[in-house]
Amino acid sequence: MDLNRKKVLVVGLGMTGLATARFLHHRGAVVTVTDMANEDDLAMSVLELHQLGIRTEIGSHRRESFESSELIVLSPGVPHTHDFLTGARQKGIPVIGEIELASRFIRDPIIAITGTNGKTTTTSLLGDMLVECGMTVFVGGNIGNPLIGHVDREEKVDWVVLEISSFQLDTIETFRPDIGILLNITEDHLDRYPDMAGYAASKGRIFQNQTSEDIAILNGADSWVLSETSRINSRKWVFNGSGILQEGARIVGNNLTIEFTSCLRRTPSTRACPILGPISLDIGKTSLYGKHNQENICAAVMAAIAAGGDIRDIQIALSQFKGLSHRIEFVRTLDGVTYMDDSKATNVDAVYRALESFMEPVILIMGGRDKGGDYRILKKVMQNHVKHLILLGEASGLIAAALGKLVPTELVPSMRAAVTKAHQFASAGDVVLLSPACSSFDMFRNYSHRGGVFQSEVQKLR
Repeated sequence: MDLNRKKVLVVGLGMTGLATARFLHHRGAVVTVTDMANEDDLAMSVLELHQLGIRTEIGSHRRESFESSELIVLSPGVPHTHDFLTGARQKGIPVIGEIELASRFIRDPIIAITGTNGKTTTTSLLGDMLVECGMTVFVGGNIGNPLIGHVDREEKVDWVVLEISSFQLDTIETFRPDIGILLNITEDHLDRYPDMAGYAASKGRIFQNQTSEDIAILNGADSWVLSETSRINSRKWVFNGSGILQEGARIVGNNLTIEFTSCLRRTPSTRACPILGPISLDIGKTSLYGKHNQENICAAVMAAIAAGGDIRDIQIALSQFKGLSHRIEFVRTLDGVTYMDDSKATNVDAVYRALESFMEPVILIMGGRDKGGDYRILKKVMQNHVKHLILLGEASGLIAAALGKLVPTELVPSMRAAVTKAHQFASAGDVVLLSPACSSFDMFRNYSHRGGVFQSEVQKLR
């Protein structure tokens, strides 16, 4: 792809947009970066771009900039349906995302992970497994380390391991992972997609360019996953599948059994093809909570084996993995009550999975900015696991209308009030769980900020 002297517009000046602008500039493109945010919020990034001689348009978008470009590159948070993008496409101007751009310059094999929930945990765990197996690995994508930055550094690795969001998949054209993983598809981002079918189709795009030489690792218990992958060309390796186990994995208790009849021959490591036939792994030796994390482990182990990993090294990495912040993360125990931070649970299904992880009675803190999910899905699991519901944020009324009659419910104005109320309601043996089912942007910068405030308030309890 020749970028020299090409007029390129980068839309969005977050971490990914900045890395993209640098990459394009270094390859001779004439770059303009545009972002709707206030210039004060982007001051450091704007300064760096100006020092490189890159033009910026901050505070608003200009239609002329879109329609006079020769290429437009979107950052992940920018809707690909924006009116200015529609006008540019009608003029024949290519519109792609950063993942698509980066993939056109990558020669290393790629493992890509998507799904509504569990992407970051699976990506991080898989990266650790491959490193433990002695491979060099780049771990990035939606996890916070832009792929384009890796390309810009021109570092050769054995495997590129990427977390990919639906927003990033919306703007791919030729992107093709050697191994693609689809963990699950449940309600999310319905404030951005017209319906579940549109959202599911976006997730399924991860396999659209795969061939029969490539591998698709799929959740066989997820009907949306099975529907979206019924006609893909990839070799299917299924976990949680029904019927006789052929190529795939199944969990019984703490034992993960994997059966392969073929393998990925294009492994970059010096190891031979992984041993075929049944392989067993103890998944009880991990700090990860819940059935959903067993599924994440399944997917990561299967991908690591497909990539040429050794089962003994994979087991070591799994045993050492500590989990990630704000994902059913233990905070403290006080007076026999356990406090858990699951601030990353920004959709309804994530809350469902979190509640399934506990046998103890739960005081549940929910709420934030609504994303269009159906809270009624939680009715049964609420009745089985939750003794008290505490709500805060913009969606409090919606959640209360859907679930408030099932258990005692309190609406509170702040995270401090939520933690204080939870402390009052909890008895020894209970769990206080922050699992919002909503985005954080009504009261916090992001889910991490929300989780940090929760943990701080919990630590203040006496």
